[in-house]
Amino acid sequence: MTPMRALRKAKGYSQVKMQMLTGIDQSDYSKIETGKRNMTFEQCRRIALALETSMDYLAGLTDEQRPYPPKK
Repeated sequence: MTPMRALRKAKGYSQVKMQMLTGIDQSDYSKIETGKRNMTFEQCRRIALALETSMDYLAGLTDEQRPYPPKK
């Protein structure tokens, strides 16, 4: 299971819920989640915000799931 899918499942979100939270079409989200399609910077940002994680975690650059502190 991909880290993105694991986070989504842990939050109890369906792909349809992710569509509502991110504005990314469910079929496109599914392809991103399974690695059949690369996400854009903006899609990555939206997914990270919805899953409360960092873009670095989604990109596989860190094992730290917690998001960065918000800008003040």
